Amino acid sequence: MWSPDEISSLCYNHFNKLPKRGKPEAGREWTLLAAVILLTDSSEQKTVHKQVVSLGTGTKCIGQSAMSTKGDILNDSHAEVIARRGGVRYLTEQLYRAVSGQSSDVFCPGSEEGKWTVKPGVSFLFFTSQTPCGDASIFPLAGSPAQPCEPVNAIQSEESERRGLKRHAESDLEETRQGPRMKTNDTHSSHRKSGNTSEHEVITENKESNPLNEVLHCDPPDLHRTGAKCVPDSPADPLQPGLLYHSVGVLRLKPGRGERTLSLSCSDKLARWGVLGFQGALLSHFLQAPLYFRAVVVGKCPYSHQAMQRALKTRCSDVRDLPPGFSAHAPELLQSGLEFPHNHTHTESKHTHTQGRISPCGAAISWCAVSQQPLDVTANGYKQGVTKKALGTSQARSLISKVELFHSFLKLVAATEDSRLPESLRGKDLKTYWDYKQAAGAYQQAWTQLRLQAFPLWPRSPPELLLFS
Repeated sequence: MWSPDEISSLCYNHFNKLPKRGKPEAGREWTLLAAVILLTDSSEQKTVHKQVVSLGTGTKCIGQSAMSTKGDILNDSHAEVIARRGGVRYLTEQLYRAVSGQSSDVFCPGSEEGKWTVKPGVSFLFFTSQTPCGDASIFPLAGSPAQPCEPVNAIQSEESERRGLKRHAESDLEETRQGPRMKTNDTHSSHRKSGNTSEHEVITENKESNPLNEVLHCDPPDLHRTGAKCVPDSPADPLQPGLLYHSVGVLRLKPGRGERTLSLSCSDKLARWGVLGFQGALLSHFLQAPLYFRAVVVGKCPYSHQAMQRALKTRCSDVRDLPPGFSAHAPELLQSGLEFPHNHTHTESKHTHTQGRISPCGAAISWCAVSQQPLDVTANGYKQGVTKKALGTSQARSLISKVELFHSFLKLVAATEDSRLPESLRGKDLKTYWDYKQAAGAYQQAWTQLRLQAFPLWPRSPPELLLFS
């Protein structure tokens, strides 16, 4: 009914139709793209309608010292995060339409009072033009003698969380070497180990199964590397030559410009959305069940299906005791054969020496299928072009910042008749962003189980950053 190439082509064409503002300069700047796609199956016509409902570009994060207690800055502007936040903005408007008695493309009344569910035949896909940064991006370089070998796994305990592969953009410490697309089988290269052990998994070379390594005098096998660091208290990278350079299965923080961020890698976030849903805590008040991505499609780039499975599925596959509706969802993992025309590789091919140094585009674009102001272009976490004088005002805020999404949620609550409010929002004195997130009981229970069983070292946001209203 649809193919990975159809999905990537849909996203690239949508990007091309957007205004020039925020796009990279050809031959000098590059960026990455991600999108949320709404699929609507028509059983009568035997067709699937495909629609981009959120699209994002970006490669950067802000450092911890730049974070705001007002919720008015985008901490993480990687394309995948921008696309997901735009998806939340889209879902909020669709819920607003539903509770207001208007038609919604997504939601219909659920069986529980005050709850909504997706219409029959409706589902969502996630597209990213590049392998998600973090654990999904750690795999042997294509062409290395050890590539066909299964990684030897001594997979760690729940304390082994996964790392974030750095984009070319932030590569002061980058040691990544790109190779052609890597073919792998579908088998899991890792398994989970019970108990509170401190072992961690590393990708190792099976020399006995690869005798040609010496005979052919090949270069030693190596990995796609990153300067991103493991989260505090997790097993450190071995930093040994070749395949022993990185640990896998550990959470990692995205690199910033000299200062460490508090933003988890996109691999880690996608794994989290695979259990908690991508709708977030606030919208879960109104939903009978979380929203999961039916599939994750990656554009043409260095890629390992095995690493994607390990990062997005295996780490959370054994999580149990989740509230009703929640599960360790396993999206289908697919790759397109179409490359994003504005990625680093294409930019290099068009670059001329008169253009100076190739650099990542400083802007992040958010577009989503909402009725008002669908386009939002930011730089350094605020709206692009904003003056220093305007910082701290509503004019400077991105429409997908925490505080703006929170205000949209409050409008949704206000538009809902008291008798039709979800039980979790009735009779409670809720004021701050933190209050409303914590009141989403089932979501918080699921998050607690995910932390306990898979991600105990996931850094917690400082409470003072969530107390805005």
